[in-house]
Amino acid sequence: MSTTSEKVKVFDSFLFLAIALIVFAVAGVALADEGTRTSVSRHQLGGRDSPEIVAETAEEYGELGTGGVRSKAQTRGASKKTSSPLQSVSYDFWFYEADVILFNDDDRDGYFHGIDLLFDADTIYSQAEVYAVLYLSLDGGPWNEYGVTEDFDIYGASATDEYVMVTELMSGYPTGSYDLLIELFDAWDGSFLASFGPEDTPELGYLPLEDFHRDAPPPRVVVNSGHGGGGSIDGWFIALFLLVLFGSGAHRIWRHRNDVLTRIDSPAPVWQNRYGGGR
Repeated sequence: MSTTSEKVKVFDSFLFLAIALIVFAVAGVALADEGTRTSVSRHQLGGRDSPEIVAETAEEYGELGTGGVRSKAQTRGASKKTSSPLQSVSYDFWFYEADVILFNDDDRDGYFHGIDLLFDADTIYSQAEVYAVLYLSLDGGPWNEYGVTEDFDIYGASATDEYVMVTELMSGYPTGSYDLLIELFDAWDGSFLASFGPEDTPELGYLPLEDFHRDAPPPRVVVNSGHGGGGSIDGWFIALFLLVLFGSGAHRIWRHRNDVLTRIDSPAPVWQNRYGGGR
């Protein structure tokens, strides 16, 4: 009897060690990714009702800036503006509206790692080719670029030229409240045309976000310390399998598949707005 009890204690000790190694491995991956911001995006024309997918992209940027005072002087638009304040913005272009739907809150803490951004830019011209640069600001910190649209056409004040960029934040975005800024540029010469941010619409402010790493629900680990040699052997195999699984990085497979979106095709009921309800 004492021999069986000692075997159970040894098994429990080694199982605890295996679980600890798994935890450290996962933590190590998260820390390794902390300095780099990554995301995957889908680009759509024609709004949300009749979308035409034009591109799927993978973004990678440096560490998120959080210190200092927020200013638009930190954005691409600032470098494209002329020295004269009267000529710094083209009044021939403007934003009619912007709308944000947040989705994918895997750990159900009220913070999402998915951003479905729709915006409608207008112009006095019958047609113009433009592109937009998107930024996020954490808790009032500096603007950080997180994505760039494809070149696309806008037609006067038409409502049929809406652009949608659906993004999943994969790593490098701490849990917090974010603001979102859109800057519009001429696709021909890169000149700055207009901007739209939280000062212009509440839709782009106070977005509860976090990256995919932080959104993953904690794994459930069940330890069965029952007696019996067969159970101990099965437990060893389970512990070793989990250790190999995490150590090899296989847990990343479902996040990326050849740099295309893997989770954005969620059924409609899964998509949620910032308050956790349906569309």
